[in-house]
Amino acid sequence: MLLRNDSSHKVGQDDQKVVFVPIFNLLYSSWFSIRKAKLMRCRFRPLMSILGEAATYKQSYSLISHFTLFSVSRFLLDHSKEHAIDRKAPLQRTQLKSDFHIIAPGYENLPPKTETAGGKMFVESVVRWGLWSILFQFGQGVSAGSCPPRCVCRPEAKEIICSGKNVNSVPEGFSSDVRRLDLSRNRIKTVGRRQFSGLLQLQELNLSDNSISMIEVEAFLGLKNLRTLLLKNNRLKILPVGVFSGLSSLRFLDLSQNEILVFLDYTFKEMFNLQTLEAEENDLVFISQRAFFGLQNLQELCLDRSNLTSIPTEALSQLQSLTKLRMLRLTISTLPNNAFRRLQRLQSLVISNWPALDTMAGNSLIGLNLTSLVISSCNLSAIPYAALRHLVYLRFLDLSYNPITVIQGNLLGDLLRLQELHLAGGSLLKIEAGAFRGLSFFRMLNVTSNQLTTLEESAFHSLGNLQVLRLDGNPLACDCRLLWVVRRRLRLNFDGHQPTCSSPSAVRQREFRDFSEKELPRVFTCRPARIMDRRPQEARVEEGTTVLFSCKADGDPIPAITWISSTRNVISPTGRIRVLPNGTLEVRFAQVQDSGAYQCLAGNAAGNESLTVGLYVKGVSRNRSIPFFTEEGWVEPSNPQTANSSAQMAKPFPFDAKTLIIATTMGFLSFLSSVAICFVFMFFWSQSKGQIKHTATIDFVPRSSVGGGGEGGDGGRFTMKLI
Repeated sequence: MLLRNDSSHKVGQDDQKVVFVPIFNLLYSSWFSIRKAKLMRCRFRPLMSILGEAATYKQSYSLISHFTLFSVSRFLLDHSKEHAIDRKAPLQRTQLKSDFHIIAPGYENLPPKTETAGGKMFVESVVRWGLWSILFQFGQGVSAGSCPPRCVCRPEAKEIICSGKNVNSVPEGFSSDVRRLDLSRNRIKTVGRRQFSGLLQLQELNLSDNSISMIEVEAFLGLKNLRTLLLKNNRLKILPVGVFSGLSSLRFLDLSQNEILVFLDYTFKEMFNLQTLEAEENDLVFISQRAFFGLQNLQELCLDRSNLTSIPTEALSQLQSLTKLRMLRLTISTLPNNAFRRLQRLQSLVISNWPALDTMAGNSLIGLNLTSLVISSCNLSAIPYAALRHLVYLRFLDLSYNPITVIQGNLLGDLLRLQELHLAGGSLLKIEAGAFRGLSFFRMLNVTSNQLTTLEESAFHSLGNLQVLRLDGNPLACDCRLLWVVRRRLRLNFDGHQPTCSSPSAVRQREFRDFSEKELPRVFTCRPARIMDRRPQEARVEEGTTVLFSCKADGDPIPAITWISSTRNVISPTGRIRVLPNGTLEVRFAQVQDSGAYQCLAGNAAGNESLTVGLYVKGVSRNRSIPFFTEEGWVEPSNPQTANSSAQMAKPFPFDAKTLIIATTMGFLSFLSSVAICFVFMFFWSQSKGQIKHTATIDFVPRSSVGGGGEGGDGGRFTMKLI
């Protein structure tokens, strides 16, 4: 703005003294007041820090400045009125010949108004503007100054930090527009009803690391904009129904590290938008069937380190939007059928550190569409093939730290989309051929820290997709079976852990990357399997005899021994006809139908060799057809035609005459002994009853022959003899 002086008029000397001197004095006083305010702000900074931070100082200074402006404006208004009165007085010795007007930019050419009207309008505008400015600054100062003692307030971020101040209860006097309130690491014990009802803009409330043992019903009522509530590491035992009333906008709730024993029905019923619930490290022993009712948008649930002894199937079935479920360090021993039913959207399931879990029912995971499954640090002795076969969308499988000894062939083919398998830290001894057959997307295998001596190429469906292979921590035998790995050592990613040879002794402790191409044909070699004793073995025995056939082989690696029966079936290590651990074939209680040729196969990665032995069992009798005993029990003989004769061969009774006589004699003697014992017992029992009377005397009175109820005649007596 510009101050225009009309040069056509002359100003009197008295008027200049009346107008300009007071204005100059007032402006100087205002400047001195402002300067004094600055000095006071610096001198009394510790006192003013109680009321607020730097922002509060700035607002206080602004308030003083606006008050000074208001004083100047008020003086101009009063002086203009007095001057107008003086000009209208009868004594007008000097006329003001100069008018002062406020000229705004762009309005310089407008004609000036009269002296009284223009000055009065300007002064009234300045006064009005100054008054509103003071009121606004005062309101702002009151709002910004609402900071409880011991707390740190950040008005620009709308945060109040009262963490670690040893507060015993929830303070009062919070600003109504605060968005983040931190009351963690204090000694708060109770949260009362409607404790935070005035904080309508609050979005995050942190009450972690206190001593809260009770939260009253409707304690958080009114916090309609709250997104995050942290109650971690307190002493909560019971959550009353309605304690979370009014938290319809809550997204994240942390109840971990408390002492909660049970989740009651409808505990979370009004938390429609909750997405994450952390409830680990509590004393949970029971979750009611409708405890999670209302959590229709919950996506992540954590139930680590509780005292649950079974899967809360009914409670979990309420969480139909759940995508991640984590349960660590539980004492559950089995996963029953339909343990996670109605969780069709569940994508990630983590089960870890269940030392008692040794059984998974075949349909325990049915209905799930998992993409990631972790069952680690449990007590599974075998891969749960039956439970896994339903998971056709599975891409990540972790079975680490289980006592699993073998990955069998052709049993993982249903996991069509499987990309990663982790089985580290177990007891794995062997990965059979075809173990990963059908897994066309398989790209990572982690079997570190097991007991594997080799990994053959035949275990994989295709090596083209394999990218990461972890074999470190195994006693690897560097022979021809691992040659395919060494030749791909530049293309395969060992994740920074190179495999190391454990045998033979010449290359022990050497990493795969240390071998040159020239060494490979010399080091990674094998010796074909060779049966050491190839002399013909033929046994002719009588029925009931036990027969042993030896088959010892040599080679590098050590050959595997397999026996084939006369019916071309592989003989197992169990049963009446079995293969012993040293490769010997045992036929116990040989029967006629066991007769035939048996074949021993010795094989390794370098080659195979076979040996055929013969068994001929002679029956006890050929004159009658009698049922014989097998593993399935007693069966009727089929009397097949032999290769050398057209006569039928009767199947004899499996026991000889001597055995039958001994068995019959023992049975007869046992029967007689039982009868004798009974008679002796009856004899002694009868003797304990004393003398037995063989006669009995009975007295009687005969009926009177005369009617009328008179007395009868003389009585009688007769004696009876007991037989």
